[in-house]
Amino acid sequence: MPIRALAMSVYALALGVWIVVVGLPSDPFQMFVWLWLAAIAWYAGAPWSEHTRFVRDWWPAFAVLILYLYSRGLSDELIGMPVHWTMPIEVDRWMFGGHLPTEVLQDRLCGDPCLRSTEPRWYDIVLTTVYFSHFVLGLGLAFVLWIRDRAAWAAWLTRYLTINVAGLVIYILYPMAPPWLASKERYIGEALPRLTGRGWEVIGLDGFHVVLASVGNPVAAMPSLHCGIAALVAFWLIARLRSPWRWLILLYPATMGFALVYYAEHYVIDLIAGWALAGLVMVAVGRWERRRARTGVTQPARSPAAR
Repeated sequence: MPIRALAMSVYALALGVWIVVVGLPSDPFQMFVWLWLAAIAWYAGAPWSEHTRFVRDWWPAFAVLILYLYSRGLSDELIGMPVHWTMPIEVDRWMFGGHLPTEVLQDRLCGDPCLRSTEPRWYDIVLTTVYFSHFVLGLGLAFVLWIRDRAAWAAWLTRYLTINVAGLVIYILYPMAPPWLASKERYIGEALPRLTGRGWEVIGLDGFHVVLASVGNPVAAMPSLHCGIAALVAFWLIARLRSPWRWLILLYPATMGFALVYYAEHYVIDLIAGWALAGLVMVAVGRWERRRARTGVTQPARSPAAR
């Protein structure tokens, strides 16, 4: 068996054991370690300098993500802006003829009454999987590009970091409560339980969102970066692919948005803001790159494996 195949098999086995025993990697620290181990396995047999290149290339990005993760948890306290509770409720009801989409979806898909303990349905497994993909897809795509094409990796990572930082700035300036919290604080008459993660109860991984919430911020809801990053992935792939089927990728941010509203994580207006932010990032970073190209700034070279 070639050394790369053996190393990747060992890596996959170790990751599987970690997921079963500890849980799914989700925070930047764990993602950094597991991506580095994946790089070591992929370049198994290469000089150690090839393995340390991952750290040299990636540490600035992970430093930004760690800063985002822990600053996000304090975003509503940094300058003391008031938390917004009623605006998104009023906007969503205005857009949907007086109805709140989360209430409608939970009544029809969860049950009446809808409880956190309600037996999950098959679509909860699908929607929870889509929800969790937010924590791995952006960096996973970056890792594949780092292996194949360092210039494309730098371009994607610039967009990915930009949307995270932009989201953080908005969270600081405009803290806003999500539906589940507004319901808990009686700003919404009907009980809207936070259903996130319940689709994975059947495989014993439903507690991942509790771990994430411990370092998150319950009032960092506008815009939805779950939807924003899903849209950013879709826009990026659509711009690079040439198949007429590439437009089906838009089903990913659409499904993500459906899950977020159903699980009471976000209002529809949050999704719209996230999609708009993704489009703005694509346009702004694209213009910045073209301006840099005109001034003669070079892009990183392709990786040896991509040549």
